[in-house]
Amino acid sequence: MFSAKAVFVKLAYQSGIDPLSLLMMRMLISLPFFLGIALYSRKRKGATRLKTPELVQLIAVGMLGYYLASWLDFVGLQYITASLERLVLFVYPTMVVVLASLVFRRPIRREYYLALLITYLGIALAFADKLDWGSQKALWIGALWVFGAAFAYACFLIGSEKLIPKVGAVRFTANALTASCAGVILHQLIAIQGLGLEGWPTQVYVLAACIALFSTVIPSFLFSKSIGFIGASKAAIIGSVGPVSTILLAWHFLNEHISLFQILGTALVLVGVGIISLSAKKG
Repeated sequence: MFSAKAVFVKLAYQSGIDPLSLLMMRMLISLPFFLGIALYSRKRKGATRLKTPELVQLIAVGMLGYYLASWLDFVGLQYITASLERLVLFVYPTMVVVLASLVFRRPIRREYYLALLITYLGIALAFADKLDWGSQKALWIGALWVFGAAFAYACFLIGSEKLIPKVGAVRFTANALTASCAGVILHQLIAIQGLGLEGWPTQVYVLAACIALFSTVIPSFLFSKSIGFIGASKAAIIGSVGPVSTILLAWHFLNEHISLFQILGTALVLVGVGIISLSAKKG
């Protein structure tokens, strides 16, 4: 579901919408779901009131993951293809593993090194024929924007691993995403002195709804739940299958070419994910 986001965004850009307006639509459609679930989780039997430090941390983490990271990613997608966006964005598992070792004093296990090496070798191979190492300014501008998004998202995952055990996966996701929705809407109000909802083709509204429901609301809760079970590092690395599905989606909906390099790279990604999955089962 997360992988489909880049394809939805690229399709919406064909109608001329700007990144911030599309991101605002995504968050505005998502907000009632997150707000409703946040209120429901607060009223559940046995639910405790969030302490001020926890609430501040939730807001900060939410702003990192689904405001700052999302905005940087949407801007980057103006310059690069959906497939290349996935390649750059999926450096975040490496960042998560390194940040987790620094923040939690958690040693990096030997099999993690092997899984990371195989996984990212596979991703690099899958997109090798798409990279132009010449002086394409737009390519590098887009890659830098998306790289910034990857770092912000890695910080979000580290913060979420500390908060989810305290407040619960559902409550964490609902409150953090509510905060990020408010941040995006405020950004839009300041930037254009309004919401900018009117005047777009019907396709834009449909795609914004798809981004909100199928690439934000549902996978956000699924991913937060997985972090509660296996931790941010393992969840992030297993999430590296994302570029594989993006290749297929971009090929089908955006007519992006699938090469032999991509097929071989896909195989390596699956091997790397398999290694980390077996490691997770062993604990």
